[in-house]
Amino acid sequence: MASDNEHQLLINQLQQDNQLAFTQLYDLYSHRLYRNILRMVKDDNIAQELLQDLFLKIWEKRHSINPESSFKSYLYKIAENLVYGHFRGMAKDKRLIERLILSSTAFDTYAEEAIITKENQDLLKEAIESLPPQRKQVYTLCKLEGKSYEEVSLEMGIATSTIRNQIVQANKSLRDYLKSNDDLLIALIVAGLFRHIN
Repeated sequence: MASDNEHQLLINQLQQDNQLAFTQLYDLYSHRLYRNILRMVKDDNIAQELLQDLFLKIWEKRHSINPESSFKSYLYKIAENLVYGHFRGMAKDKRLIERLILSSTAFDTYAEEAIITKENQDLLKEAIESLPPQRKQVYTLCKLEGKSYEEVSLEMGIATSTIRNQIVQANKSLRDYLKSNDDLLIALIVAGLFRHIN
């Protein structure tokens, strides 16, 4: 992996239309990006196509890349959007949605980690508001405010086992609520899985 200075130089050269710098950045990042995309889409040809689309977008947007921001995070956000677009195009297949839900290992992180539209944020808030009062409070404290089970146990005066059970039930309720909105569900699943495998 290139040093920070070398990496910064490559970004600067890329913004000056240097194709060699583009190739070097591709070599630095493409293998891991490909592996992560493949884990999501489960198809080599689709993964290769999405990877090529990703770097095409990097080339097209090279002049607008912020050199002060994390280039790796920028790459993974584009990859996440491309995978989301791929699954969104297949969303008419309800069996695909079910497979995505079943294959997800990070549903309880979706709410605080997903980057979604305001409309979908509002729907997610509605889903949380639909929870019973204690469950909503536990979920908000643990998942949205990032408090530990022990901290919430002391704050609410209930056992950690109760908190754990409430989180499990909240995740199930949110999953069921969000099934009615395929776009949001796919966005949350893709976001959660990308953060899980990066």
